[in-house]
Amino acid sequence: MNSASTLTDHPDLAAARQLGATPLHQLLAGAAVLRDEGHGNLVTYSRKVFIPLTELCRDVCHYCTYAKTPRRLATAYLSPEQVLAIARAGKEAGCHEALFTLGDKPELRYRVAREALAKLGYASTVDYLQAMATLVQKETGLLPHLNPGVLTLPEYQRLRAVAPSMGIMLESASARLAARGGPHFGSPDKAPAVRLASIRAAGAARVALTSGLLVGIGETRDERLLSLLLLRDLHREFGHIQELIIQNFVPKPGTVMAGVPAPDFDELLWTIAMARHLFGPTMSLQVPPNLNTGRLAELINAGINDWGGVSPVTPDHVNPESPWPELAVLAQQTAAAGKLLTARLTVYPQYIEQRREWLHPDIAPSVLRHAD
Repeated sequence: MNSASTLTDHPDLAAARQLGATPLHQLLAGAAVLRDEGHGNLVTYSRKVFIPLTELCRDVCHYCTYAKTPRRLATAYLSPEQVLAIARAGKEAGCHEALFTLGDKPELRYRVAREALAKLGYASTVDYLQAMATLVQKETGLLPHLNPGVLTLPEYQRLRAVAPSMGIMLESASARLAARGGPHFGSPDKAPAVRLASIRAAGAARVALTSGLLVGIGETRDERLLSLLLLRDLHREFGHIQELIIQNFVPKPGTVMAGVPAPDFDELLWTIAMARHLFGPTMSLQVPPNLNTGRLAELINAGINDWGGVSPVTPDHVNPESPWPELAVLAQQTAAAGKLLTARLTVYPQYIEQRREWLHPDIAPSVLRHAD
């Protein structure tokens, strides 16, 4: 990824396109073999509690119901007391992960966000996130996983002291989607170059990162392949992408894209299989189970090995219309596909094993207390 030209082309795109032309049943079978080589009989999940620190965002993605305007919210940010109450409920339910979700730097768009932060005693959303992650870890022992959107290198360096892992979805490397009429129009943080720069900064900061694609928002197969290849380039350079989420678009009432049809399920399967072929046996591939009820065995057969975070306490605030499966049901359906469901931490084992490189000394002891 040396220049802007790589956002429209890639030296490996032709080979990936040729692989993608393989009949789907063969592509899926090969992906499943690779997955078994890297992950054996296990399919993992993280037992988490969901903390929506703020639902304000400076972006206006046309498929999103998470981000809200100030008039639709009682408060701009959860208070420290609210954050702790959610975290404590998660701890009581046996969770290990505190997933912080929030919009991209809403203070850059909304005066109410700036005023709320000032009242709380913080200059920025990132400052407040750092303080709340510290509070949760100190008071409950839960491991924070942070999804604050686009961050700079100094911001990653600060936050890695309070969280062993973070996440930022690429979604798509297609700049076309940010043009007028596209799903990312009016969302400066969704520009592919901006997202890729943030993913690169995470690698430079030695942050174990979750990234991935959103399938079905208007991108082509070639654009999906380009997205995967650019992520693979960054992972080869830094080794920091611990898991990839391949998430299917689900139309939501009340959004601009409410009438856009969901992608064909075979498109999701094809993208999963291509991600497995391009990233190899050991990469963790995740698909949200609550967005694909009744089809979990097919996802496993496409090459995934992880269901992501599943909460026994809080809803999926990003997809509230799609409830989490009961863990017992998830285990049964995973077993029906010939796999064993097992819990994992928010940071993957290889990063714990290499903790001197990947875990800040302030957070490493807490991670080790959770690890088996």
